Amino acid sequence: MERKAVDVCRQFLDVLKIERRLSPHTLKAYTRDLQQLAAYCDAEGFDEWSVLNGHHVRRYIAERHRSGLGSRSLQRELSACRSFFDYLIKIKELPNNPAAGIRAPKAAKPLPHVLDVDQVNALLNVEPADALETRDLAMWELLYSSGLRVSELAGVSLMDVDLNGKTVYVVSGKGQKARLLPLGAKAVDAIRQWLPVRCELVKTDEMALFVGKTGSRLTTRSIQLRLERWRKKNGLQGRLYPHMLRHSFASHMLESSQDLRAVQELLGHSNISTTQVYTHLDFQHLASVYDQAHPRAKQKKKR
Repeated sequence: MERKAVDVCRQFLDVLKIERRLSPHTLKAYTRDLQQLAAYCDAEGFDEWSVLNGHHVRRYIAERHRSGLGSRSLQRELSACRSFFDYLIKIKELPNNPAAGIRAPKAAKPLPHVLDVDQVNALLNVEPADALETRDLAMWELLYSSGLRVSELAGVSLMDVDLNGKTVYVVSGKGQKARLLPLGAKAVDAIRQWLPVRCELVKTDEMALFVGKTGSRLTTRSIQLRLERWRKKNGLQGRLYPHMLRHSFASHMLESSQDLRAVQELLGHSNISTTQVYTHLDFQHLASVYDQAHPRAKQKKKR
């Protein structure tokens, strides 16, 4: 690019450093991003920044994406470009911002971590050692049995559970939407074991199903910490958090039933696209089985 265009770029970086007082790390990132943009302009034969339009910026971002740059990095580069173009507008070098309205490609959503059935059994087939572990086992059984969010678990009250009818009524779901969920036999048994212990702890009119030593409702953080303690005590490897039991519930239900709509209702998802992530998990499992079982799935080694 012409010297004037290069000088304008340096002026912008000086503004960031002196007026906006950005950190050296951020300045370095801006410098690198603008150097990439300048290299693209040189390759295209552009002499001035005023030549750039939205089509050029889209093509530039597409090229950077094809070169292997991830979504977050592309978003950062676009942000740097927008800031620079805003500066060019301010100093009358550009009539408008050519990067306005341009979005980086969305990053692929990571698949949720799930436990397999054997891991769930290892987690739940444990004899509680004390009163609090009796409570904890009831919580883990309920999470896995009904696919609750940890906030929903913390919000469950005595009146929400019908052990004879084997249902739990969740009234604190996302968006304050209530739903009635089935309770598995194991969860019912675990809650029945917990209730007499709960009566010894609660001395007030507290209605929470799960309470702590003081008899008050458990917080979501307390539940998370208890699950991590349970994992360590029982020698389970890897990270474990309450939502993983919800993910495992959804994956196992979908794998067995193949009924996406039913799983959507059980999870309380307003949009079925949110539930569809579990179909990818199911496919991964099927693909693994296929690779192991199909006689022509694997390429024979050449002799």
